[in-house]
Amino acid sequence: MTLQDKSYLKCINNKCGKEYPIPIIEFECVCGNLLDVKYKDTPSQNLKDVFYQRRNPQGSIFNESGVWRFRELLNFCGIDTEDLNQCSHHLVSLDGAEGRQSKPYHMSKVAKFVGIENEKLMLQPEGYNPSGSFKDNGMSAAVTHAKLVNAKKIICASTGNTSASAGMYAANENMECDVYIPEGEIAPGKLSQAYQFGTQIIHVHGNFDDAFTKSLTAAKESGGYTVNSINPFRIEGQKTIPYRALEFLEWETPDWIVYPGGALGNTSSCGKCLMELYEWGWIKKIPRIAVINAEGANTLDILYNGKFEDTELRWNDGNLDTELIKRYYTKMSKDGIRPKTKATAIQIGKPSNLLKGIRALEYTDGIVISITDKEMLDGMSVVGLNGFDCEMASGAVPAGIKKLLNENIIKKDDEIVGILTGRQKEPLLPINYHNEPSNQFAKPPKR
Repeated sequence: MTLQDKSYLKCINNKCGKEYPIPIIEFECVCGNLLDVKYKDTPSQNLKDVFYQRRNPQGSIFNESGVWRFRELLNFCGIDTEDLNQCSHHLVSLDGAEGRQSKPYHMSKVAKFVGIENEKLMLQPEGYNPSGSFKDNGMSAAVTHAKLVNAKKIICASTGNTSASAGMYAANENMECDVYIPEGEIAPGKLSQAYQFGTQIIHVHGNFDDAFTKSLTAAKESGGYTVNSINPFRIEGQKTIPYRALEFLEWETPDWIVYPGGALGNTSSCGKCLMELYEWGWIKKIPRIAVINAEGANTLDILYNGKFEDTELRWNDGNLDTELIKRYYTKMSKDGIRPKTKATAIQIGKPSNLLKGIRALEYTDGIVISITDKEMLDGMSVVGLNGFDCEMASGAVPAGIKKLLNENIIKKDDEIVGILTGRQKEPLLPINYHNEPSNQFAKPPKR
């Protein structure tokens, strides 16, 4: 068996289970479900030492990269992972910068805010990535696959961070990049990045869900390569976010891993990461995943927690009730329910990775809650008081942890890792927050 034969794509629905070769650009099964990247071999736990050793400068961007340092665990290209010439030929990296500075930190003021001992809480900022968000982890892998299939144009829909990351990697690889954005619903700081990287911006009247639908149609009509998180290779890259956290913890799992919830790519990738690591014997315990929705964009909370038709949406071994989802989406359209939150990064009404997200939650005995914009802004602000910059969507993590502690779902002695998904690119949010004296952490200017 050659290295190229050791990975494949497989439908996530166990009843179907249809398999596909790696070099394809369609990421939906003929049955309509999404695909997973699968690997035939169990990686040796001796790789833990290899990964750690690669953290030292060794003259290779692929050893420095926080994604490709773990390349044996996402070797869908089927390369000799120790052959740096092969790495250079096949793998896409922005000088090894993706994930390179990403690791968990203790933040004492956040711990005090949420009501837990400092040593029990760690937060991992993904804003140190070159485009300023977690997207670079997944995009480096997705564009690697785009390169493998000789794609000339990548296409995505975006509320901001995806456009910046896609444009950056496309420019680096001399590819065209079309970005579909909901007009007036994207932070100027994020949009300016996309323009700077030479992307073609296409304005769509509507929200992210509308832009996403149009981007998929455009990709099919033009032969473009979709890099939104329905792309299973993006999920492979985003698996490295929990890899880095677990490596820092010497592969001892925390009790909880907490994410903001938007399209649910991170939830899906974390779930896949944990399923694989447990199956391979790399970890002995499965952490619980907590997803924090914005109240104004809480489709996952509604469906998972049985707030629609008193029915809790569950994975059910791949046989989940897709008709329930369709009925809720029909209700959204009929009642004019549109996602609305100042946290534009998670302003999504129809999560593209809903099914994989549900699978991850069920596998990890996960939980979903919603919080207000005000709570998110407080969370964002207290992170800043520790000297770390984060976007409003990331503020959902400390705010959500606080709420879960208050509701006694997370316990005081639980160990928690929260993922801060990106840095601040909406300058008016903190300015307006601090100009309002009634806000908890406001520090208004003096005159």
